[in-house]
Formats: sequence, structure tokens, C-alpha cells
Amino acid sequence: MLSGLECSDVDLVIPHQANIRILMAVAKKLGLPKEKIYLNIEKYGNMSSASTAVALCEAVREGRIKKGNVVLLDAFGAGLVWGACVIRW
Repeated sequence: MLSGLECSDVDLVIPHQANIRILMAVAKKLGLPKEKIYLNIEKYGNMSSASTAVALCEAVREGRIKKGNVVLLDAFGAGLVWGACVIRW
């Protein structure tokens, strides 16, 4: 990772909730267990740009993110637009 962290350093990944098959394929490729990926796509479907923010809010509310955790957020859209950030909570 560009942040100087390894995938194993990340406590939770909160991805853009676009497609469950793509999310699981990425997790497998990175060697991330399903428990480290926050998913809510089954509740809302693809909410476009709101999906990462809503998932972050839910993860905090559910206690999945604790002080000091390393959280990776990502989002992407049509036209090859993308963004990502790493937060130490």
C-alpha cells in the first residue's frame, strides 16, 4: 500500500457497496478475510457515492471500529473515477 501499511495492518475495509461479487473477489485477491470487510449492500443495494459514508456510519454505530483501528475507505464510479483513504481512528 502507498500508506506504508500492509493489508494485514488494516482492521476494517469499508468499500463502495457496488457489487458483492467484485467486493469478494478483491478481498480474496488481497487475502482479506470477510470479517475485515464491512458490507451492507444486501440492505440498500448500490447507493452510489453515499454507500461508503453510510457504511462508515453503520460500522461505527455497530462498534466495528474502535479507537486506534486502521480503516480503509474506497469508492469508485463511472468513467474510471476512484478514491481511497486510510484512517487511523
